[in-house]
Amino acid sequence: MGAGVFFTINDAAIKFLSGDYALHQVVLIRSGIGLVLMLTLLMPLMGGYRHLRTGRLPLHILRGMVVVFANMTFFLGLAAMPIADATAIFFVAPLIITGFSVIFLGEYVGLRRWGAVFVGLIGVIIIIRPGTESFQLAALLPLAAAFGYAGLHILTRYIGVSESALTMTFYIQLTFVVVSVLFGLTLGDGKFASTSSVSLEFLTRAWGRPDSGDYLVFMLVGIASTAGGFLISQAYRLCEAGLAAPFEYIALPLSVFWGLVVFGEWPDRASWIGIGLIVGSGLYMAWREARLHSYIATKRPKRR
Repeated sequence: MGAGVFFTINDAAIKFLSGDYALHQVVLIRSGIGLVLMLTLLMPLMGGYRHLRTGRLPLHILRGMVVVFANMTFFLGLAAMPIADATAIFFVAPLIITGFSVIFLGEYVGLRRWGAVFVGLIGVIIIIRPGTESFQLAALLPLAAAFGYAGLHILTRYIGVSESALTMTFYIQLTFVVVSVLFGLTLGDGKFASTSSVSLEFLTRAWGRPDSGDYLVFMLVGIASTAGGFLISQAYRLCEAGLAAPFEYIALPLSVFWGLVVFGEWPDRASWIGIGLIVGSGLYMAWREARLHSYIATKRPKRR
């Protein structure tokens, strides 16, 4: 729940900055602040710099690249969409995780949970509204981000047995810095700048000197992303996805709140229907998974 709170603050702040700065510049400053906080505050308080050592660097790099993809696509969509709609589409991720668990982990998923996946996808279609005048390509970006986020949690469960949340968060922030610098060297001078869409402009805009009035917003982004990244890594490292995932849905009412207070946005009727279907299917999925695990534990209790 803490991660959900921090991530929605981060999302609202980045959407606020998206009209004046390039995405990769915002991410670089955000991750730079995050690394400073980790190296000067979190690591000294939580066991020291031993968290920098890892024997699974390739997996950390892969996990970092997956997070970069998820973040970049989500923020590009967020620049052009209401924050509540983008967040709702993104929350199809738990349903995608179910599909990934079958493909990559060989788990069995019954008809009821596949039915929940289908209902959630209907909710996404209602929000995106393909084939209507309301449809915009930017709506596909949060959906792409959901696939990246699902991959992130599969990798978190895989390496979380041996790696601490602090280690995983550090290498994610480091990956963001490296990728943002590369983007800056390629696009930072604005030579590929395009105004054909809000999202594309956010990606290709030239770097500029931050306005003094935005310093606090950049600091807020850095603190919120670091805290959210650490808490979500800790959550999925310590417990099963089915237990942690429902608590992330706190981000949906918070995104509606930030959208209304900061940007004057309010979801229309179709968006509310889509949000309801996505949330309902996701919560049913989590409840069903928890019930199945409880049944297995009852039938096969642990030996004492």
